[in-house]
Amino acid sequence: MIDLAQDLLSSFVVAEPQLNGSKNLGVVTLRKEALDRFEASGFPTTRNEEWKYTNLKPVLKHDYKILLKGDDAVSFADIKQFLLSDLDTYKLVFINGKYSSWLSETTHRDFDICTFAAALNKYPDVIGQYLGKSAPEGETFVDLNTAFADDGAYIRIKKGLTVDKPIEILYLTTNENGPSFAQVRNLIIVEENAEVQIVERHQNIGEQQSFTNFVSEVFAAQNARVQYYKVQNDATHASLVDNTHVQQARQSNVHVGTYSFGGKLVRNNLHFYSAGEYCESHMDGITIIGDGQTVDHHTLVEHIEPNSYSRELYKGIYLGKSHGVFNGKVMVRQKAQKTNAFQQNDNILLSDKAKVDTKPQLEIFADDVKCSHGCTIGQLDKNALFYLRSRGIPKREAEGLMTYAFASDALEYVKIPQLEKRLNAVIAEKLGINLEFAL
Repeated sequence: MIDLAQDLLSSFVVAEPQLNGSKNLGVVTLRKEALDRFEASGFPTTRNEEWKYTNLKPVLKHDYKILLKGDDAVSFADIKQFLLSDLDTYKLVFINGKYSSWLSETTHRDFDICTFAAALNKYPDVIGQYLGKSAPEGETFVDLNTAFADDGAYIRIKKGLTVDKPIEILYLTTNENGPSFAQVRNLIIVEENAEVQIVERHQNIGEQQSFTNFVSEVFAAQNARVQYYKVQNDATHASLVDNTHVQQARQSNVHVGTYSFGGKLVRNNLHFYSAGEYCESHMDGITIIGDGQTVDHHTLVEHIEPNSYSRELYKGIYLGKSHGVFNGKVMVRQKAQKTNAFQQNDNILLSDKAKVDTKPQLEIFADDVKCSHGCTIGQLDKNALFYLRSRGIPKREAEGLMTYAFASDALEYVKIPQLEKRLNAVIAEKLGINLEFAL
């Protein structure tokens, strides 16, 4: 069997001198310390409590190519379908983890929308201040990413600025030369009173297996406003581990929407650190998957200061022999009085072979809070289904309408109309219904 961990450790010796930022002593030290932690821990197994429901062995067994190159043959026609073509946006396109300048549209006009690679070399002080400060040490995939990450998105919005149009980040994998293992990193800094909208997507357009290990660090300063949407509708031979860590200052408002419709195995680790008073943290998720697919959502909201609010709503629809996991934790520290936290995970099984493991959790160390959590797992209401069929609606369309209505409220906080329209279309396609009839 392929020992991927050993291959990665061996490859680092060759890769490290070639990585961007290799002349920055702080970055070099950060990478080597992270690699040491990865070597000590290795990949998690189902004996690890945080991974007990998700088995990584099937996606780690491939002989992945680790040191990747870009692909100049990809054209705009190849990627157009993955972008919001009816909306003017800034675009950051990466192919096999490498920046594609000919497919991107960036700016340094009033804010930086560029690459992590450029920032490693151009902004050493900013990198020293932020890199690795919100993503915790000791998490296997975070440490592995810190060691190997060479490129990704770097977004810095200066104080008081609102980005004039959304930012799209598209990560493409072509992997024509065999299975590929990519490590990419986002660093997003939104300063005081600034605002930004970000849409992100990972897409395998090759025929081989791919595994993407992805880390985003988001820093929202006082009164910053961030809307961050993740669209996951990848090929059935693509796997993704996505770690997103958000650190919020006083009165900031951050919304992360995660919409998972495809991929062999998708693991989303979303962590919010509410480190200032009057923060708002919003998390929405929709999962619709079928045979042989697994989506695993792990969330953590840590309320550190008082008078903050968090809202978490995840909906799951499972067809065929699919597997869903939701493990959500809200932690309220002793100082975080007057916290208001809501967490809900609702799931529908449309197949006897589908399975869901859900574990909502609250850990409260304060005594003056308003917190609630809950989960449901069930099937479609037979009475409602009978009502629709008695009105002449075929069974498949009736089931689709009911599941569409079930999922749609998780789109309430999408503030980009073109994206909401695209997500509605994907949901309708997955459920096999006529969108105009549903609306």
